[in-house]
Amino acid sequence: MLSLPGNLIDLPEIRQQERVFADRRDAGRVLSRMLVDKIDPDSVVLAIPAGGVPVACAMAKELGLDVDVVVVSKITFPWNPEAGYGAVAQTGLVRLNERVLARVRLSEAEIQEGITSTTAKVTRRANTLRGGKRAVDITARHVILVDDGIASGTTMSVAVEAVAKMKPASITIATPTGHLESIRIISDTVDAIFCANVRSGSMFAVASAYENWSDVSEAEVIELLSKI
Repeated sequence: MLSLPGNLIDLPEIRQQERVFADRRDAGRVLSRMLVDKIDPDSVVLAIPAGGVPVACAMAKELGLDVDVVVVSKITFPWNPEAGYGAVAQTGLVRLNERVLARVRLSEAEIQEGITSTTAKVTRRANTLRGGKRAVDITARHVILVDDGIASGTTMSVAVEAVAKMKPASITIATPTGHLESIRIISDTVDAIFCANVRSGSMFAVASAYENWSDVSEAEVIELLSKI
């Protein structure tokens, strides 16, 4: 029996299971059904690119909500672009995961190089994905932050901190799948978390929740956002 945070809403029938979503769009539709009668109609959906965008667009389409992006990127290891030791937000906010850094050997120069290159990537991506459009003003609006999953939680934590500085009325996280320990840590910083597929254990991969999984290109993200 899992002990869940009080502000977490999940789907008990798919706890601890893998391959529960056909793809990211399917996951977005599942989330829309979880959220449909629990959100303010003036809410705005903020997707974390790239993987969060297909989820967010499918969800927002079902719910009739505005969509924008909040660009946050992992600071990845030189030897593993899938794993990270921190994150950078489009606002310039940088946070390092000290628990992860304590377990690996990275020089200060390597850490700083990772921060510099990731900051440049985030700045470029924020400009490219919006296509010159202004960001949606989220002041005093209810925000729903969306990603395709929560593993270590670093990216989502930085997104939450960056969004909180913009003074929204509330922050809700919506994600198809997440690691319970990371969700517990993040839960204290937001009003609510909707995570359909909660899993625990030492072996966790976001991709394991999906039947069909592949990287989402910037071209795909731009196309999806242009249709909203």
